[in-house]
Amino acid sequence: MQLYHHPYSLDSQKVRLALEEEGIDYTSYHVNPITGKNMDASFFRTNPTAKLPVFQNGAHVIFDTIEIIRYIERIVAVSSGSDDTCLSGPRVLEWMQKVQEWNPKYFTLAHVPKKHRLSVTKFIRRVLIARMAECPDLASAYHRKLRDLYETEEKLKNPDIIRRSEEGLVSLLNDVESSLAETKYLAGEVFTMADVMIMPVLARIFLLNLEEEFIYTRPNICQYWDVVRHRPSYKKVIGKYFDGWRKHETLIKTWCFVQIRSLLRKY
Repeated sequence: MQLYHHPYSLDSQKVRLALEEEGIDYTSYHVNPITGKNMDASFFRTNPTAKLPVFQNGAHVIFDTIEIIRYIERIVAVSSGSDDTCLSGPRVLEWMQKVQEWNPKYFTLAHVPKKHRLSVTKFIRRVLIARMAECPDLASAYHRKLRDLYETEEKLKNPDIIRRSEEGLVSLLNDVESSLAETKYLAGEVFTMADVMIMPVLARIFLLNLEEEFIYTRPNICQYWDVVRHRPSYKKVIGKYFDGWRKHETLIKTWCFVQIRSLLRKY
């Protein structure tokens, strides 16, 4: 089994947490979207959306985050000789879908300093143009990604889009806060795949230094966060890269790579 992912990708974090929690061995391939590695022809031919993660087991390739996690659960069920009753139940699935409905894209980008965001966008545009010249058969797909970049920058100028993204997060967190008032974990008294889905969302808030506004104002989430971030899976998947000083090291390394490659104009 292979997983194409990157620590920056929120959906990649969800899948990796599921793999770690279930104890599944897999081959890890880092594909850094900030440096345009998801636009390399070898990856792009498999996944023209260029989105992460991508899970592959033999000839079976899955792009959807929830589908990947459900597939992981089935692997565990089959290997243990259990039946489908050990898979996530309706309440867990409901929470998984609710969390996945919130798209972190505009919320995240709106809180990244504009000069850094535009520098990365400019770099990726150059990567796309270079790939179009190298692979004429993929030119139309690369052109769609190029158009998406321009559209994203235009949408980020629209305060209504940013406001709706933030409102979506607030609504989700309010629902989580209410649920945690009744149960220890998101979908009950035991840790489930629902918790796997929400942990990266909370981690993203901390990465953006927005915890005062979105986390500390919600006491149940505060207590819950203190519990789940001490799980071994969190430490390996997220904490290793983004806890404390590590987030600065992780981001600075990528920023320096983009700047050097931009100066050398090698994509």
